[in-house]
Formats: sequence, structure tokens, C-alpha cells
Amino acid sequence: MRTTVGIIGGGPAGLLLARLLHRAGIDCVVLEARTREYVEHRQRAGMLEQGTVDALREAGAAERLTAEGLVHQGIELRFDRERHHIDFPSLTGGRTVTIYAQTEIVKDLVALQLAEGPPLLFEAEALAVAKPESDEPVVRFRREGREQTLTCDWVAGCDGFHGISRDSFPAGAGRSYGHDYPYSWLGILAEVPPSCNELIYARGESGFALHSMRSPAVSRLYLQVPVDTDPDDWPDDRIWDELAARFAIDADWTLRRGPITAKSVTPMRSYVHEPMRHGRLLLAGDAAHIVPPTGAKGLNLAVSDVRVLGRALAALYRTGDTQLLDGYSELCLQRVWQATRFSDDMTRMLHAQPNGDAFDDRMQLARLRRITASRHAAAELAANYSGLPLPV
Repeated sequence: MRTTVGIIGGGPAGLLLARLLHRAGIDCVVLEARTREYVEHRQRAGMLEQGTVDALREAGAAERLTAEGLVHQGIELRFDRERHHIDFPSLTGGRTVTIYAQTEIVKDLVALQLAEGPPLLFEAEALAVAKPESDEPVVRFRREGREQTLTCDWVAGCDGFHGISRDSFPAGAGRSYGHDYPYSWLGILAEVPPSCNELIYARGESGFALHSMRSPAVSRLYLQVPVDTDPDDWPDDRIWDELAARFAIDADWTLRRGPITAKSVTPMRSYVHEPMRHGRLLLAGDAAHIVPPTGAKGLNLAVSDVRVLGRALAALYRTGDTQLLDGYSELCLQRVWQATRFSDDMTRMLHAQPNGDAFDDRMQLARLRRITASRHAAAELAANYSGLPLPV
């Protein structure tokens, strides 16, 4: 097979890049190792920055998002049994965020790709990228029981943290930076209307809790738990009791309870690989960087990456201009590191530290008090959470 851009990975990053390239008249092929059913149902993030919503609209992929997405004006911080609202529009000049599940974004992009776009091959497992330094890199992949090749002008590695794209960089061609946090998140989906209008970030005595949502009828909630937690050790009643304790405030508010339909444990880590390009192999999204979910930046960073990459490739094939493509890695990494910093700050401020002492406890409270008492500090949080300006 031969194409202009070979895209490894059929998640949001790969699918959105394919959509952008198609609209720019650039041929591409998407290789996705899993089945369509799997990629359309794996649970991931659901908070979209303003820039991500704008990017999906510009790509013609926001019809359902516009109709069904839940626009939020801010978030709520809870600590010391108090509630504090951070109002994004008043602090950012009108910016908001939108709740729309990543599963729904993938469904929308898959439908568009199959109806209008270039080939999307499911159950096509990428094995390696050969000759990334050449003018014709080759992706080796396995499909229908036999090994095949895809020859390209460019390869976009959008296959996530555990994919093969980053490993195709030769030894010494990059450097990684990482940190593993000493706790995890126990996440649940529950068939119960949310108990809040906007996301709640709670710092409780026994740890962090987050109240989010997937729709007006489905709640998504998280608990800080030890890294070796087995979800089976948390029966439903224990989960609801612990959530209620961590969200408790001295006001008239009750956590709604309902049937829990899914449980999972998510490790907390930060990871950045530099650079995001080697020859004609370019990384995007989780293939290049991971952030703890506290700041809700993972999906949004992936969209930022592919927006830059899509415009860079469009400029190359439209006018021959290589400036944006040459600066792709540096441009994206500036935003990646700021998002990593913000996510790390939020994580350290809100989570109970397993080896922390009274000083650590007081420092966390001091940081939270500053945000809720200072318009400048609240504005900085709001600007980062709702999304720093996209690079292009």
C-alpha cells in the first residue's frame, strides 16, 4: 500500500488528524489495532477545552457535540467542608469548557471517516516503522493474519503511550522525562443524574475525590486510592460512603447514589518525550506525553498536537512551506510542558500525600486558600484549565 501520510492509531488524535488531512486534500491511511467496537466504547476523558471544541467545529465534526455537549462555566473546589466556585468566563474573558465523552468524539470521527474520508483499517496492528529518516518511511503491520506494508511520505504516531511509534525512534534520538505519583484513581460510571452542575474537585481528610459526568443521566466519579488497589476490594456501598465523606460540606447538599456500571483503576503519571519528531516520523498525543488526569489535559493536548500537525502538512503540500513542520516538536512541547506543570500543580495540591506530614497539609490548604481569595490566582487556574491558546 502507498499513501501520503500513514497514521498509526485510531483514537481521537489519529482520527482528527485524518479528518483535517482529508479536508486539506491530503491522502492518508489510518491503522488501528483494535476493533471498531472496542475503540468506540473504551472509557476515557470527557472534559473539552474551549480550543478543542473550536477545533472539532472547524473540522466539521461537532454536530452532536453542539447538540449534546454540556457547557460548564467553571469548577467547584471543596476543602475544609467549604465550597468555592471558580467562574471561568469572568476570569478568562468568556471562555468555558464542555463535557462530551471521548467515546462520543471517537464515534463521530469514525462515522465521518467511513462515510467521507480515506481508509480506516481496524484490526491492523502496527509492528514497526522502518526507515523513518528516509523520504519513504514504511509502516509494517499485521492484518487478517498476514504482514503487510504501508509506504508513506510521513508517518504520524498517534498510537498512545503503549504504541510502537515512540519505540521506533533509534537509541539516542530522544530523551524522556517522567514521574509516577504514589497513588491512583478508582473511577466509576454510575447510572444516576449528577449531583452537581459543574465538576467538583474535593480535598478530603482521607484523600482526593472528583465528581464529573458523562450526560444528564450518567455520573463519572473518582477516588484517590493506593497504587496497588484492586477494584474488587471496593464494593458499591463502600465507594458511595467514601465519596460522600470526601465531598461533605457544611451546607445543604447530598450525593446522589445509583447503580455502578463500571469500575477501573488509573495510575497517575507524568511523562514527556523529546523531541516529538525524528526524520519523517512525528508523534502526537499520548505517544509523546502523558499527564495525570487531575487537570483534564490529555485529550486536549492530543487535539492541540494534531491541529498543529495538520496545518503544518497542509502548508507543505499547498505551498511547499516547511517552517511549521520544522518547528512542530518545539511548538507543541511548549504547550505540553505548561499543561504538565499545571496538571502536576493540581495533583499535588489536592491529593493526600502518603508520606506527607502536617507541614505538607498546611501548604496544600495555603495554596487552595490563595486561589479562592485572590482573583489573580483564580484567573491563572481558570486560564490553564479552560485551555491556553492553541499554538496555531
